[in-house]
Amino acid sequence: MSVLRIGNASGFYGDRFAAWREMLDGGELDVLTGDYLAELTMLILGRDRMRDPSLGYAKTFLRQAEGVLGTALDRGVTLVTNAGGLNPAGLADAIRSLGDRLGLQVRVGYVEGDAIQRPDALTANAYLGAFGIAACLDAGADVVVTGRVTDASLAVGPAIARFGWTRDDLDALAGATVAGHLIECGAQVTGGNFSFFTELPDGGHRPGFPIAELHADGSSVLTKHAGTGGAVTVETVTAQLLYEVGGPDYLGPDVVTRLDTVRLEQEGPDRVRVSGVRGTPPPDTLKVGVNNLGGFRNSMTFVLCGLDIPAKAALVRAQIEESVGTEGLEFTLARTDHPDTGDTEAASALLHVHLRDGDKSRAGRAFSAAAVELALASYPGCTLTTLPGDATPYGVFTADAIAQDAVEHVAVLPSGERVPIPPPTVTSGLEGTLVQHEALTGGPSLPATRRGPLGELVGARSGDKGGDANLGVWARTDATWPWLRDWLTVERLTELLPETAALTVERYELPNLRAVNFVIRGLLGQGVAASTRFDPQAKALGELLRSRVVDLPTEVPA
Repeated sequence: MSVLRIGNASGFYGDRFAAWREMLDGGELDVLTGDYLAELTMLILGRDRMRDPSLGYAKTFLRQAEGVLGTALDRGVTLVTNAGGLNPAGLADAIRSLGDRLGLQVRVGYVEGDAIQRPDALTANAYLGAFGIAACLDAGADVVVTGRVTDASLAVGPAIARFGWTRDDLDALAGATVAGHLIECGAQVTGGNFSFFTELPDGGHRPGFPIAELHADGSSVLTKHAGTGGAVTVETVTAQLLYEVGGPDYLGPDVVTRLDTVRLEQEGPDRVRVSGVRGTPPPDTLKVGVNNLGGFRNSMTFVLCGLDIPAKAALVRAQIEESVGTEGLEFTLARTDHPDTGDTEAASALLHVHLRDGDKSRAGRAFSAAAVELALASYPGCTLTTLPGDATPYGVFTADAIAQDAVEHVAVLPSGERVPIPPPTVTSGLEGTLVQHEALTGGPSLPATRRGPLGELVGARSGDKGGDANLGVWARTDATWPWLRDWLTVERLTELLPETAALTVERYELPNLRAVNFVIRGLLGQGVAASTRFDPQAKALGELLRSRVVDLPTEVPA
C-alpha cells in the first residue's frame, strides 16, 4: 500500500501502438493509463459520431486492448483510459464484448456526465475530475473508461482509490495532479521532444514510457522501466511540467495545484523525486471544451525560385484574388531561398495560399483550379507542390465554463449501478490564473558580452491550448537562472519572436524550476484545426526562441 506504480502507454490518439504491450511486459505496475483526448481529437471523434452514432470513442484503444487485456488481468494491472471520448458507454460495451470473445471475465466501469447539451455545437464537454474513476476502482473494476476528464485525473483517480483520499486532502491531490500531468504525454517526460536530446544516452532514439511511483502524501518518483530508451532527469521532468500550463495556479476540477511549490530532485539514475506540492480548493466552475465546424478550407503552395521573389509573390496574389475574390484568402511567403546556390530547392521560397469559406464549392475546386491555371500564365519558373483538390471541413475550438454543481458526474460501476459523484463543497471561486509576474527591473545580473544562440544556456517546451500558445523556458543551472529571470521579459520575447508583438503575452515565474512561462493569447487563431500557421500547435515555438542569437553572459559557460 505504500507505493502505487502508475504507468502511461499513450499520450495522444496515434501514439506508439506497441506501448501498452511494452509497459505491461517491461516490469511491475499497478495501473496502466492511456490518454487519447486532445482538443483536436474531440473534433475528430465528433465527426466520427456524425457518420455513425455508435462511434465517438478512440477505436485504436480497442485494438490495443485485444493484445494486452489477458496479460493485464493475469498480472492484476488495472487499465484506466479516457479513450471513451464522446461515447464511454459504447467503448465499455465494446471491451466487455472483447472480453467475451477472448474468454476473459473483465469488470468494466465507466464515467460519464461530461457531455454538455449545446444544440449549436458539434461537441461540448466539461473536464471532469478523478473521483468518478476512483468510485469505479473501489467497486473492483479491471478497466475504467472515461470521456472528457482532465488528463491528470487518469492518475489521480487510482491514487484516491488506493490511499483513501477525500476532497479535503488538497496537498495530496495536488501532488498526484503533478504526477498525472508529468506522465500524461507519454514519452515526452522521458526524453521525447527534449531540447537537449543529443545528450540522452540513446540520442533520443526510442524513449521509454513513464512511470509515477505515488506515495500516500501525494509525493512521487518519476521513472521508467529498466532498459528502455531516453532518460528521466530533473530537466526532462521540468520540460514536461512546463508543457501547456499557464500561471503558478494550475486549475483543476478537484484542486488548484500550486506549480510554484513543486520541488524536483534527482534521486538516482532515471529517478526524479517530486515533492512539496501544495493545493488549494478547486474553482466553482469546470472548463468546457466546445468544438464547432467552422467551414471549409483548402491550400495550394507555389515554388518561387531565384530572383524577384517578392514581385513573383505579389503577382500570384493579384492573380488569385482576381480569380476567386479576396474574402477568406491568406498568403504566407516563407523565405526559404538562399542566394547564389546551384541547387533549385535551396534557391526557392514557398508561397502558401490558404482559403477558408463557408461555401465548400468556392473553397474547393474553384480555388485549387484557379491556382493550377496559373502554371503557364504567371511568374517565370511557376510550379506548385500541391495538386488540385477539394476543400475539407475544419473545426473551431473555444473554451467555456459551467458551474460544478450543474454537471451530473456519474460513475457506472461494473455491476451497472450508477453512482452520482457530488461536486466539491469547498471551492475557491477562481476562474483563472491568479498571479502574473513581470521581470525584475534591475536589469541582467550578469554582463552580457558573448554572442550565441539562447539555447546554449536554456531549454524550452511549447504547445497549444485552443487558440493560445504556451512557452516555458528554463535555465540549466542555478548560475544562469538570475540572468534568465531578469533578461527574458515580455518585451524581449516579442523582439525575439516578432509574430507575438501584437498579441497579449502573460509572463509567470516558477523559481523552484528556474523557469519562466509565457502564455501567448491568440497566436493560433481559432485553434489547431482552423490554424493556417506553419506550426499550428506551436510545438516548435520554443526551439525557434532557442535558436535566436543574443548577448549571453560570459561568466556562465555554455
